[in-house]
Amino acid sequence: MVLCFNVTCSYNVETLMKVYKFGAVWCPGCLVMKPRWKEIEAENPWLETRYFDYDTSKEMVDKFNIGKVLPVFVFLDKNNKEITRLIGEVSKDSIMRIVRDNKDL
Repeated sequence: MVLCFNVTCSYNVETLMKVYKFGAVWCPGCLVMKPRWKEIEAENPWLETRYFDYDTSKEMVDKFNIGKVLPVFVFLDKNNKEITRLIGEVSKDSIMRIVRDNKDL
């Protein structure tokens, strides 16, 4: 739903899925994935994404058992249950397949 008042619009979009993105500034694959995620996020405003830096977000890195290979993308349903995860550089199509197949869980 979109509510507009004068020129300001407010989006009320239910979060159906979350993706936690783990990366680092020194990770080449993370840099490659950045523009892909920008496209995905722009095309799917209901998809909640959060970025966690591998070097500074140790609590989340430990909680999700993130290894030494980056980037890692953890897909969670609306109840915060892990659906799947992707590791390394992946295509936009691969990400969107997971999103489409699981957004209604």
